[in-house]
Amino acid sequence: MGWMKDESGLEKCAANYVPLTPLSGLMRAREVYPDHLAMVYGAHRKTYREYHERVTRLASGLAGLGVAPGDVVSTLLPNVPAAGEAHFGVPACGAVLNSINIRLDVHTVAYIFDHGEAKVVLVDTEFLPLAEAACDAMEGDAPLIIEVADADAGHSATGRYQEYEALLSAGDPAFAWVLPEDEWESIALNYTSGTTGQPKGVVYHHRGAYLMTMGTVVSWQLVLHPVYLTIVPLFHCNGWNHTWLMPLLGGTIVCCRNITASAIYDAIADEGVTHFGGAPIVLNAIVNAPDSERRAFDHTVEVFTAGAPPAPATLAKIENLGFHVMQVYGLTETYGHVTECLWQSERWNGLDKPEVAAIKARQGVAMPMMEHITVMDETMSQVPMDGETAGEIMIRGNSVMKGYLKNPDATREAFKDGYFHSGDIAVQHPDSYVQITDRAKDIIISGGENISSVEVEGVLMHHPAISLAAVVAKPDEKWGEVPCAFVELLDGAEAGEAEIIAFARESLAGFKTPKKVVFQELPKTSTGKIQKFALRTLAKSM
Repeated sequence: MGWMKDESGLEKCAANYVPLTPLSGLMRAREVYPDHLAMVYGAHRKTYREYHERVTRLASGLAGLGVAPGDVVSTLLPNVPAAGEAHFGVPACGAVLNSINIRLDVHTVAYIFDHGEAKVVLVDTEFLPLAEAACDAMEGDAPLIIEVADADAGHSATGRYQEYEALLSAGDPAFAWVLPEDEWESIALNYTSGTTGQPKGVVYHHRGAYLMTMGTVVSWQLVLHPVYLTIVPLFHCNGWNHTWLMPLLGGTIVCCRNITASAIYDAIADEGVTHFGGAPIVLNAIVNAPDSERRAFDHTVEVFTAGAPPAPATLAKIENLGFHVMQVYGLTETYGHVTECLWQSERWNGLDKPEVAAIKARQGVAMPMMEHITVMDETMSQVPMDGETAGEIMIRGNSVMKGYLKNPDATREAFKDGYFHSGDIAVQHPDSYVQITDRAKDIIISGGENISSVEVEGVLMHHPAISLAAVVAKPDEKWGEVPCAFVELLDGAEAGEAEIIAFARESLAGFKTPKKVVFQELPKTSTGKIQKFALRTLAKSM
């Protein structure tokens, strides 16, 4: 359909068809930006010529260890140069990159090693005990450990394993990269959080990763030579694919091992960071940083935030500090962000700050590389775009996973009726902008009424003493469930339960107001997400 009547001789060939892959960006950068700074980590400062050579030596070294195309190479690394290099070096030898969350427990890491059949694992010295214990707990053959030392961070090589730099030194700088013959070939394997049962292995292809990088350039309105700070862990959706993106524009990647407000301010002031991504908890840390941790800078820093809907109060505060924030949304299954709260200046520039912050807390519209993202009801029908009718976010596009590794039933369920089912509950506004109201599992049903935990959290975050708030369902004999708030207070701030409840009652209907407030540090994942499943367990025991 749509072909001309006679297309004889118009076939694909090497001249007119090349499989899409993000690897092409670094190959081009070596030629176009050879002397431009590509990677920064303290004294480690590499140009694109040097970056490309290190990646090539890594690919050669892995091939020399017996890693064949289609094999899995894992990493247990914080945001250090080796993690960025692995994003190119592993697929450059034809292998599949499996970046593992460094905060996981031994048995989960062992499961991932087994399930993904890792042949080699690059391990930061700090996490060798985790890797070793996971190897001991495996059922199958353990991966070969390559140690990645970081003496500047206090983690010198132990000498028990081949060291990363030695592997690179032995690699061939002329090694021919193994490029995909089919852009559907797998490039990465990422595991979901696994808060219930074992985590699922999400498989990415070269095409989706390539299109993610291109779509992000458009949505973030990137120009040549951005300076990007790696706050998003490179084991989380491959750092939202930003490491694959930067060579396209001759960008500089500034690695950040430990994510603190002072480290962020230092990188902005000392390295000229222009862009970063991060969860709302990162924004919160920036906003609440003491003066002693802040640094002056004279440019605007562009920020993508995702992971949970940010509180409008936090968004309103951070923009006064020199940061321009755009809310984006996505999942592990979508390579990271796939929607953006694209600002409509002709409609919204005249609004006051609270209204602006409320709009910026929306998840927005589909990014350019996606086909269709909308909100549907249980019958797969479009919900009314009235900002009130809730449904589930449904996603279709090229930056959606291939599926779950070795789990065809879960894959079919996720792709039922031709869309990826996100599990996120949202409304759509008349302008089509999507706004999450909750995860399906986080909706609180009290006396038959649905309560959005996100709405209640947004109100609580306006309290001047509260740093973070999370609201979950607490079992109740009369109502079935009632809202229970867990809050962290700002350093030096004081507030009591009655005060917090009264404050919420000023803005919320009575049934939405928390019936209990617990003051404690909130449990978080390594990517800054609040672990509500842990809070639900606590609430049930009260």
